[in-house]
Amino acid sequence: MSTNTHNFAAQLPISARPPLSVRATGVREKFGPVSVTRPSRAVSPQVPKVGLSEICLSYRTQSGERLLALDHINLEVKAGEFLCIVGPSGCGKSTLLHLIAGLQPPTSGQILVDGRPVQGPGTDRILIFQELGLFPWLTVGENVEFGMKMKGVRKAEREEQTRHYLRLVHLAQFKDSYTHQLSGGMRQRVALARALATEPDVLLMDEPFAALDAQTRDLLHDELERIWAETGRTIIFVTHNVREAVRLADRVALLTFRPGRMKREFPVDLPRPRLMEDVEVVRAARDILDDLREEINRSLAEEYQAGVKPRVEPGGEQ
Repeated sequence: MSTNTHNFAAQLPISARPPLSVRATGVREKFGPVSVTRPSRAVSPQVPKVGLSEICLSYRTQSGERLLALDHINLEVKAGEFLCIVGPSGCGKSTLLHLIAGLQPPTSGQILVDGRPVQGPGTDRILIFQELGLFPWLTVGENVEFGMKMKGVRKAEREEQTRHYLRLVHLAQFKDSYTHQLSGGMRQRVALARALATEPDVLLMDEPFAALDAQTRDLLHDELERIWAETGRTIIFVTHNVREAVRLADRVALLTFRPGRMKREFPVDLPRPRLMEDVEVVRAARDILDDLREEINRSLAEEYQAGVKPRVEPGGEQ
């Protein structure tokens, strides 16, 4: 695990920190999400929930060249932690989730969950894609029930769990609706309920809110934070939105441009609940953006160079 950490709160002199609209108890004075209280978890601190050791991934391109996508990634995620991963496009953020989910093996290195090697997909890890993958021919309730049915859970238990998780995401009254009858934010909540219904220990989320409007996204931030606090799940969340990462995470991990390496980790020591507009959230996001911008510039420079045609000197053509 990288030791190059950065504490936002410690960086600022007390006199320079404007007051947040959050009381010391974590409850907002007038409006906003309710106070987030995380349940205690009896997990050995010596064993990370997810551990990545010297992870490398390379593959062969269509031109036959070998491309190194991920290079010696080391990362540990505690049980119950909310980790966000950010980085420039093409750095391997989503690929890293696929490796943790067991959808493909790394070229080298080891991935552990609760100290046990990941050797393929498992119900202890669920990946939520941006595209959601809901079945349009099934009702909302049947979509949520699907994973449990595949696991062989008894019908009575499936129905009870479906009701429970639909209540958790505030969609109980839409149990018999079809997904095309729902808004984008509601479909996202159906996907979240379906993932939670299989009771995974680790929830892997690949830019789940990227296609949503700002208002719906903010509401789902509140919902996800509440569900995380109530269920105690470990969440690894990939996003391009740095402010979203600071809004949600206990810690933000920044990857470099290709090959993806762990550049820096940022603990987010800010009280919950948070809003995207909070002054301290904005300041923390700006600090991460300073590092991220270097990687974005690298990616743009490489793409530009790859697209430049060779210069032909006057009179050099045959």
